[in-house]
Amino acid sequence: MEDNEIELLKKYLPQEKYQEGLAKLKDGYPVQYIIGNVDFADTLIKVNENVLIPRFETEFLVAKTINYINKMFSSKIKIIDIGTGSGCIAIALKKVLDADVTGLDISKEAITLAQENATLNQVAVNFINQDMKKPIPGKYDCLISNPPYIPEDGFVEDRVKKYEPHLALFAADKGLEYYKIILKQSRKILKKKFLMAFEIGDNQKDLLATYLMENYPDYQFHFEKDLNGFDRYLFIYHE
Repeated sequence: MEDNEIELLKKYLPQEKYQEGLAKLKDGYPVQYIIGNVDFADTLIKVNENVLIPRFETEFLVAKTINYINKMFSSKIKIIDIGTGSGCIAIALKKVLDADVTGLDISKEAITLAQENATLNQVAVNFINQDMKKPIPGKYDCLISNPPYIPEDGFVEDRVKKYEPHLALFAADKGLEYYKIILKQSRKILKKKFLMAFEIGDNQKDLLATYLMENYPDYQFHFEKDLNGFDRYLFIYHE
């Protein structure tokens, strides 16, 4: 329990619920779930146990992706956010870009919350409730995703493992399962000129680079680091 978490309780919880919230916080329950929201990329996003809590690293993914889009495209584009969860990425992009934005997630509960967040932030985002393995409708200029990427035997903080949805955390095949699914889908849903943007695990750069070179030799790609110096972002593009 940290001082900034206590300050968040004081800021967002009514006085009559403060002691209850403090007790949950002492037990390791995430403060974001207690207060029900998180600030993400200058956007207020509602969260609950059905969705992953948005992280600062993902804010950086959004900022970097906006820069790429502004460099690559000069007219209105179509974006799809695969594994949208709370809708934080899709909504943050929609707020600043001239784009039609779609968010897709297998969880019905996540999609319901994402729709609430779009309404809260007064943006129009099209949300689709389906498995990413099934045919995805539409053609897109940009695909963005922060998919589950923690290996099934990978380290996770206890409170993350206990309270946040495992569906949004863990992936088979050394954490690469969903990247491979999305890359396979990309052949069908992306236009000739495209951008893909991914958040990745900090030890997955070499695995992903090898996979891309062996299976998608026509795709240009490179990795970028987060503020801690870890390889955290993968950008794939074709112009």
